[in-house]
Amino acid sequence: MTTSTPNQQLRELIAESGLTYEALAKAVRQVAAECGVTLGTNKGMIRHWLNGVVPQGTTPRFLAVALSRRVGRLLTPADLGLPSPDTAADDTMGLSLEADPIDVLLPMWRAELDRRTFLTASAYSAAAAALPLDHVQEIADRTTAARTGHVVGMAEVRAVRDMIRMFSEMDERHGGRHGRSALVQYLRDDVAPLCRARFRDAEMRRHMLSAASRGVHLLGWKSYDAGQQGLAQRYYLQSYALAVESGITGHDGFIMRTMAMQGLKLHRPEHCQGLAETGLDRAKGKVDNATEALFRVVHAHTLAKGGRRRAALVEADRARELLTADQGDETPFWALAWGPPAASVYSRTAKVYETLGDYRAAADQYARAATARPATTYARIVSLDLVAGAEMQLKRGRIEEACQTWHRAIDHMDGVQSVRTRKAVKNMRKDLSRFRARGVRCAAELDERAIDFLRP
Repeated sequence: MTTSTPNQQLRELIAESGLTYEALAKAVRQVAAECGVTLGTNKGMIRHWLNGVVPQGTTPRFLAVALSRRVGRLLTPADLGLPSPDTAADDTMGLSLEADPIDVLLPMWRAELDRRTFLTASAYSAAAAALPLDHVQEIADRTTAARTGHVVGMAEVRAVRDMIRMFSEMDERHGGRHGRSALVQYLRDDVAPLCRARFRDAEMRRHMLSAASRGVHLLGWKSYDAGQQGLAQRYYLQSYALAVESGITGHDGFIMRTMAMQGLKLHRPEHCQGLAETGLDRAKGKVDNATEALFRVVHAHTLAKGGRRRAALVEADRARELLTADQGDETPFWALAWGPPAASVYSRTAKVYETLGDYRAAADQYARAATARPATTYARIVSLDLVAGAEMQLKRGRIEEACQTWHRAIDHMDGVQSVRTRKAVKNMRKDLSRFRARGVRCAAELDERAIDFLRP
């Protein structure tokens, strides 16, 4: 499609960004990749868009996000002189913390079940990652609407927790694609009405909102596993809003921890250290030792990413000390999102060492993490820890050892429907290509298995 005149709005924004056409094309491809979409955007296409050709499909959204990141303010396709297939409200759906989170989530769930693509194609927003730090008190002070109907007690809270736990175990065993629509329907049709019911007392309401937050957090994790980073972020924000409204000590900080982890994974470090530090401040000394260790080890990772080597190692050591000093106190329901806390601490400690270039220590910690979770229940995350450990072994030149670890990883991937596990195997094939070219037998045999695994 071509407009009658050149696109002056887009030209001015590109000039403001200071990006070359080639750099802008690369930025658009990167945003699309974060949303699980592969684009072939090049500098020639940028010229065509400036001459009035309208990008097809969801490309205008990716272009708007790429320029937003560069100029430092939120832009929509309309700001770029481009038509938007959806309303402006769709562009920011889920990125606001000013409304009741249930009111925000209902249209998001409806869009998911209707298979609408604007949310799954939404991009990660560095600006949105700062929202929790700006709106904490506002949400905490929100007045509670009048609630009528069934009186909810601890029996209903336990039922929701049990169901979310079942969905979580299913997710870890079979991957993020499995049971996603069922989880959306359960949250929409069962949990949302319970959040607005009458409660026996304020404590019951707090626990129900916290359980709902955990369910929405899981939905964000499923989106993350599917490569839909923008949608995952939106769910994390609304999970955070529910956690704040619940008032359960440490739960809101745990969502901040998750958001920091997402930013680190996407190489978007803006706000990560602030999120990790604030989350830790809300939990330290107020939760059990194992849970506090979860907060500290992510904080250590953000310190490592910031080049603060000594501080990162001290914080990682502190996290492990807390595990050793754990007195067997009950770990909160919301802190068990990824299974046994010790395994999460070992895995994140490995990432601290990896960031600091100590690949031997990183490999040891990844191996420790893989054995600290029940492999049948946590098949996906065990396989990914093994993959990461193999990558560390390869960096140390231990090709045969790495191939053995990769074989073990693929053993655990059988039956797991996960974008991340498939991506891990594809990356493994790239890493092994130079060894296959040299005729290294173990690399060739592993590649044959990888090809079979990736076959539809």
